[in-house]
Amino acid sequence: MRKIINPCGFHCIKVNHLGVKFNEQVVLDDVNLHIHCGSLNAIIGKNGAGKSTLIRAVLGNIPHTGDIEFRDTKDGKIQKLKIGYVPQSVNIEKDTPVSVYDLLASYESHYPVFLPKSRKLYEKIKENLSVFEAEDLIDKQVCNLSGGQLQRVLLSLAVMDEPNLLLLDEPVSGIDQNGMELFFRTMTYLKEHYDLAIILISHDLDYVAKYADHVVLLDKTVLKQGTVREVYDSPEFERIFSIGSEEKWIKEENADE
Repeated sequence: MRKIINPCGFHCIKVNHLGVKFNEQVVLDDVNLHIHCGSLNAIIGKNGAGKSTLIRAVLGNIPHTGDIEFRDTKDGKIQKLKIGYVPQSVNIEKDTPVSVYDLLASYESHYPVFLPKSRKLYEKIKENLSVFEAEDLIDKQVCNLSGGQLQRVLLSLAVMDEPNLLLLDEPVSGIDQNGMELFFRTMTYLKEHYDLAIILISHDLDYVAKYADHVVLLDKTVLKQGTVREVYDSPEFERIFSIGSEEKWIKEENADE
């Protein structure tokens, strides 16, 4: 991925009046977001609030009303939005004979992985992995990676095509504290050195408070958005994450995992 020493700050992604229904059940209603490049935007909310549905709608994987636009605010032009995506979990069959190099090379160049390795491509992939402190994993089989290692590889894969928007659907689920710290340090590095916006779904309110630039409290619609302080000090946040509600929410999240 091409590194930019000073991200432009002119790009923005707008989600306008987005709604999702499954049969007659309203899952999301009139969701409006304004996301700028160079920012980490955290989506928080209780279980069933529609967080993952929002990600799927932005990806275009499910029908929705409303629209999503990518605008270059420098000249006002609307361009095609390129999205990178890291899901909450990936199921990989044990003994799958695919290395990290094979995975990234097949995506980058559509080069048959059974042919001899391209030295130039190998070095490019290794350099890309190094952003996520994962260059030593390049020859390892994907099926043998730990959760934290796989997460770093998937992040590397997600940004190879130089996306304008990086979507992360609870990618640190099940990761230990060291892995969490590395993940959020990497997010800070990405937003400071690459020209992209990041939307992260997270249930770890402490890490969100520490690292997020913009927080969106979601419960089928946007209840509150703004800085960490503006959202965390709001009556809407208090209602959703009161002691009783938060304990119930954490149990539901853990049960889902």
